[in-house]
Amino acid sequence: MTAAVPRLEIKDLKRSYNGRPVVDGVSLRIMPGQVTCLLGPSGCGKSTTLRMIAGVEMQDSGTIHVDGALICDTVFRVPPERREIGLMFQDFALFPHLSVADNVGFGLKKGTRAEKRARIEELLDRVDLKRFIDGYPHQLSGGEQQRVALARALAPRPRIMLMDEPFSGLDNRLRDGIRDETLSILKEEDTAVLLVTHEPDEAMRMADEIALMRDGRIVMQGAPYNVYTRPVDRAAVAFFSDANLLRARVEGALADTPFGQFLAPGVPDGTDVDIVFRPQHLRIDFDRGGQGPRPTATDGTAARAVVERARFMGNESLVEFVLDHDNLRLKATVPNVFLPQPGSVMWLTVRRDKCFVFPVTGGRDA
Repeated sequence: MTAAVPRLEIKDLKRSYNGRPVVDGVSLRIMPGQVTCLLGPSGCGKSTTLRMIAGVEMQDSGTIHVDGALICDTVFRVPPERREIGLMFQDFALFPHLSVADNVGFGLKKGTRAEKRARIEELLDRVDLKRFIDGYPHQLSGGEQQRVALARALAPRPRIMLMDEPFSGLDNRLRDGIRDETLSILKEEDTAVLLVTHEPDEAMRMADEIALMRDGRIVMQGAPYNVYTRPVDRAAVAFFSDANLLRARVEGALADTPFGQFLAPGVPDGTDVDIVFRPQHLRIDFDRGGQGPRPTATDGTAARAVVERARFMGNESLVEFVLDHDNLRLKATVPNVFLPQPGSVMWLTVRRDKCFVFPVTGGRDA
């Protein structure tokens, strides 16, 4: 059986500015109807990667393929307008002097006037804006302008859609609904989508696959669940959520902490390790006459701590503790309302299977 051909494949893309690598060996495969999110902090090379795929910037090395056909290397280059790639950006870039219909139809080069009009009406109907077909962008809200921009990008039936932070200009009240609506339409069109964002929540909500990017390289890639639950390092944990950190030293494949010993198989003796876990995995128990819960294989040893601050965050409570052992500060999140008074004594445990153990590498902060 022949393997399916990716709609978009980039191989070992590299780009440097003034000798500084900005994109350093990025490779991706995106199938028709798949949404891949290129996620990472500002300045990590996400937008530069998008611009190279779109054809508005040339790579120093590497290749770009669409449906198995080469469209760009360092010698051969298909012009941007012939790549059948749609673009959506944070700035919707609608033409203020053109009607909504003319904005949507701007990229339609083929077909009769009647065929173009039918395509425009079809798309505006799908984004629930047909009533504004003869209106102008200044008459629309930000969310409505975003939907017009989506219709315009989809009008020529691009095989690939590149989206660079397209929802960041929308307020939170509108954002989720418009993201879901956009995703539904793109899936129906069987478009391969590469979405660039620095927001983990957006990536988790929209992507079939996440490629986490840092310093010009993809450091891990996979389904959202796997990227979240199997991080490659401490920074990958912290990028998706707050993280608590314990520093310990390994002796005999064990690391001693206030919560008992953690297994560190394969880590040489004398190596410092970071033990990282998320606030939702810190379990809280009340003090019982100076005693906490008994140690268990699952939760380890309980550590005594004092509440420093507690805040209600809407759908959960955030409680900050100071450990008696070493004054280390830890955060816990608890569903609903839980607001213990500052100074309250409590006991903390953490599930062993919810912790990540990483050897400390050079250049990290203590």
